[in-house]
Parts: sequence; C-alpha cells; structure tokens
Amino acid sequence: MSLEIIKPGLLTTIQDRGRFGYQLQGVIVSGAMDSFALRTANVLTGNDQGAAALEMTMRGPAIRFEIDTLIAICGGDFSPSIRGQRVPMWRPVLIRAQEVLEFGPCVWGARAYLAVAGGIDVPLVMQSRSTYLRAGVGGHEGRALKAGDVLRFGAISDVAAAYMRRSRVRLLDELGGINDQRELDGHIDLDDLSKLDGQIGLDDHSELDGQIGLDDHSKLDKRIGLDHPNEFNRPTMLSGQSKGNTPFVAPSWFVGYTSRPVAYEAKEPIVRFVKGREYNCFTEDSKTYLTSQPFRISPHSDRMGYRLQGEALHLIEPVELISEAVSFGTVQVPPEGNPIILMADRQTVGGYPKMAQIVSADLPVLAQVKPGESVRFAEITFEQAEQLYMDAEFSFMHLVNMIGLYLAKS
Repeated sequence: MSLEIIKPGLLTTIQDRGRFGYQLQGVIVSGAMDSFALRTANVLTGNDQGAAALEMTMRGPAIRFEIDTLIAICGGDFSPSIRGQRVPMWRPVLIRAQEVLEFGPCVWGARAYLAVAGGIDVPLVMQSRSTYLRAGVGGHEGRALKAGDVLRFGAISDVAAAYMRRSRVRLLDELGGINDQRELDGHIDLDDLSKLDGQIGLDDHSELDGQIGLDDHSKLDKRIGLDHPNEFNRPTMLSGQSKGNTPFVAPSWFVGYTSRPVAYEAKEPIVRFVKGREYNCFTEDSKTYLTSQPFRISPHSDRMGYRLQGEALHLIEPVELISEAVSFGTVQVPPEGNPIILMADRQTVGGYPKMAQIVSADLPVLAQVKPGESVRFAEITFEQAEQLYMDAEFSFMHLVNMIGLYLAKS
C-alpha cells in the first residue's frame, strides 16, 4: 500500500503531533501547524489522532494511489479533485486504485492535511515521524516531498477496514457490480463484521446512542453536518459522480462548521491570549495597540514563526533577559517592535520579551492565516484559557465518538 507524489506542491511534508520530550536537549517539537485538522483527518480514516499525514502549504501536490485507499482531507481548501470531479473535504473518501488526486487554487486557509488509512509509514525519529526541515530530521529523508517519492502506509484499523469494505461495495456496484466477493473480502482482510461490532460496542446500539445523543438528530446535525439527514444509515453518492465514471466514493455526512474551532474560517480572525511574563514591561500605548488594531502576517513567516506588521510595540525601558523556554503561540517582541508569534518549528528557548501567549484553543485558527492576511488579538484570563482548552478537548472527544459511530454504520 503506497502513494506516489506526482507533483510536490509548494511545500508538502510529513507531520504528526510532534516530537515531545527532547527540548532539554535542544530538539524542537515540530509537528502539524493545525493540530485540529490533522487529528480530525486521522479520526475520519480510522487512525490514531496522532498518525503521520501530509501537511500541504498554500498549494497541494498531485498524488497517485497504488490501490483503493481511504483518505480524508481537512483544513485549508485547496480545491482537491480527481479527473475534474471535486473531492469533498472533512469526510472519509475511498479513492480507486491508480487515480490521481490533484489540488488546485487555494480557496481558503494556509494548510491542508491529507490522512490515509493506516497513516504514513516512515521511521520514527525520537518518537515522532514529523519533518523538521532545518535539521533534516524525520519525515521522508528529512525533507519536503518531491516528485517521484513513494510513501508506504501502516496497517489500517479494523474500523477503517470495515468502512472500506462497505464503501468499496458501493464503488464496485457503481462500476457494474461485484464479480467476486471473495476477492473483495481478501483485499481488505475483513470477513467477520460481528467481531468488529464487538470491539466498538455496536452490539448495544441503544446504549451507544444514549451516550452521544443520536436519539436527537437535530442535536447531531449541529455537530456533524449532514447534506441529507434522512440518509443517516446509507452513504449516498455525491453530485457529479455518475454511474460508470466514479473515481471515488464519499458519504453525505461530514464534520460540519460548528464542530470546527471558533473563528476557524473567519476573515481577519480574533485570536485570544493571556499576558506573557514581560507584559507589564510594555508601555500602555503598546498594550492598547495589541488589542485595538489588526496585525498583518508578513511574507517572512514560516513554520518557525509568524512575523507581524502593525503599530510597533515598545518597552517602557530596555530589559536584560536570560533566554528561557518558549512554546507554540508565544508572542515575542524584538527591539524594533514588530511581534513574532512562535509556531510549530519554534526554537526551544527565546530571549526577547514575551508580551503574550496565544491560547491553545486558537492555535489552529492562527495556523490557517496566510501571509498578507491579518489577525486581531483579545486578552482573556488564565482561567478562561483553561476552560477553553477543556471545552475544545471535550468537544473533540464527542466528535471522535460520533465519527466512530458513523464509520461503523454508514
């Protein structure tokens, strides 16, 4: 099981949730810029949330799949298509063998994530498969992907295998029927659905429905968008897919807008922060500027940090600081006054005054703002930031449960 990169796109790398536990040795965390999109794409393909996937920046690649492959694309909209037919995002998609997935113009966002069932199987380096470009560590040969690269998949989960089996039946039916059911079963190595049901608790649907609120479809619709709520138990072919000309099959259900982070697709989004350690070292005018004006993302921004352009921020008086630990979302202010937000490939320590710390719940929002676009900032308390984090994680756990049920039933 593998895929081949036909065209590499602007910047396509392999990322998981990051390389944690080595900052004391000076090794950066790295990992996906938009962890929400990465985790969601993995869950939609039956993977662990942190499985390795492709992170595409601004413009995606062209990819050929060796065999029938279950994928999910989440995050920025780069107009994915196969043979001119739009490939839907935020849902599982079964792609036929030898089809080529292409990405076109960037409609929205800065980064998209492509997960495949089983995850991208590259060697672990310090417990992570993430690519750190500056050091040439991890991913595929420590570099961005290029044409001709072939990437293998890991072992797919039982949930993904069962979903692929049912989707493939529909796909073959669209192409003229199934000639050999035994061949189909052998292809995905699942001939005992009762075993699967036992593993995920579908032997008692009433209990499961009660846990995640499926007895109330109107409530469910607010969490997972449904094109056709009445088709709850039956995946439908999307518009544009015709009998005998179906390069992929996808269900009508998808992860809806209300399940995504607040302001995820907003123009000039507001990201929330708590005061940094040196916040009170800045002038009152600078504190006011931070929350009253937009800041533009500079073209000199990358996975290491976003450089911001706006009213310059200044200290009351110069301070001498010892470098200390920084994290994803730390806002440092160099002497010239233009803030820098540290991102996924940030250094392990920093010595500039730290004016703010972007809250974890809003980091996926920030990751989707591209150079030339602007953001605004709003201050909240530590208690509010902690509550936002817990709410976001609880909401994601709920989403995971619902996706698992949909994969099992649709």
